[in-house]
Amino acid sequence: MTRLFGTDGVRGLANGLITAEVALGLAQAAAVVLGHRRVEDGRRPVAVVARDPRISGDFISAAVEAGLASSGVDVFDAGVLPTPAAAFLIADLDADFGVMISASHNAAPDNGIKFLARGGQKLDDAAEDAIEIEMGKPNLRPTGAEVGRIHRFADAEDRYVIHLLQTLPNRLDGLKVVLDCANGAASGCSPQVFADAGAEVVVIGAEPDGININDGCGSTHLEKLQAAVLEHGADLGVAHDGDADRCLAVDHEGIVVDGDQIMAIMAVAFKAAGKLKDDTLVATVMSNLGLKLALREAGISVRETGVGDRYVLEGMRDGGYSLGGEQSGHVIFSEYATTGDGVLTGLQLAAQVKRTGRTLKELAGIMTKLPQVLINVKGVDKAAVSSNETVRQAIVDAQAVLGETGRVLLRPSGTEPLVRVMVEAADMETAASVAAKLAETVENNLSLEPFARA
Repeated sequence: MTRLFGTDGVRGLANGLITAEVALGLAQAAAVVLGHRRVEDGRRPVAVVARDPRISGDFISAAVEAGLASSGVDVFDAGVLPTPAAAFLIADLDADFGVMISASHNAAPDNGIKFLARGGQKLDDAAEDAIEIEMGKPNLRPTGAEVGRIHRFADAEDRYVIHLLQTLPNRLDGLKVVLDCANGAASGCSPQVFADAGAEVVVIGAEPDGININDGCGSTHLEKLQAAVLEHGADLGVAHDGDADRCLAVDHEGIVVDGDQIMAIMAVAFKAAGKLKDDTLVATVMSNLGLKLALREAGISVRETGVGDRYVLEGMRDGGYSLGGEQSGHVIFSEYATTGDGVLTGLQLAAQVKRTGRTLKELAGIMTKLPQVLINVKGVDKAAVSSNETVRQAIVDAQAVLGETGRVLLRPSGTEPLVRVMVEAADMETAASVAAKLAETVENNLSLEPFARA
């Protein structure tokens, strides 16, 4: 049977995979798995529910809340808020768990259901598996006074905004910042918190209508943000995705500053402030080699994890590290958050621009991004990548050609018969040449069908 949970909760087409019945069943199962904590006075479990503004969130959140309340869970409905806000509120309220209804950077027809454990922590695989198993069993059926209540969490956004402001090392007075909220969950709170921090704020992509989330805007479509920064002569631009757990930036010249560059800036700042635990940053294997080279010069180590913010979080928890993230803009500040937080990241980045008096372009210049080529080799036996001797030798030979100023990574897809061949080198010509040769070797030796590469 196909596993319902993916890399980040349950996600798919609303009213396709994500039906009201599935939402109800997941909520009832989660009530059993995550709502088992009780206190001596016998109070019911408590859950926080939030969502992004896509139109299907109305019926899905109603089904989730019905499932929780019918299983004896008291629900605090936080309305439209970012995923990291939901995580913060779970901890702030000392709730037993929470539910975020969002499909993140996906288009409006999709939606998703993501559970967060006590303290706002992401679930591990075992907890997700337990919820799936519980869906096939009889549900809790409390009656009378034992059924749950549904409350409106009236000050949810205010609590989150106050929390964000308390993380700032300095105010943002004098900075002009353009915010692209992706017509998503941060459309209300991000402009508010930047303004409260003292910045002059220009806002785009903050008029959600239920169907325009991520539509030509936000962190997956930076063109409008780049144009707005230049038009308004802003110091920088900040882009969120639909649920605002990621942040990409644009400097005053309209040049994109990605997650790797943001992490480089913040790692150096944290080290100088004595806040970078063990002078170590946690990043995935997909981060640009330029990040590691730049931080090595700054006396900072990089601990690598698998791809996905949940693996970054695991790596951070294992070593008690204070900073980590992904090239995509999921940046995690463990002192302040249990997940990637795009609003928090944007604030911290803007604070560094203000504190140093340097432009974002100058700050990002600490890191030189190496040219990167990615080729997807389809129709291959992805499980044989690590065991095929010819492919293994080709990787060794490629790395020898690149030396210390280049890198090779072959990564099997988690969902398709496909291998991603990624090569970084000092120049684009070398990266393209080495990647093409490696991709050909993978195709010739692991192909499940002829002429499979695309």
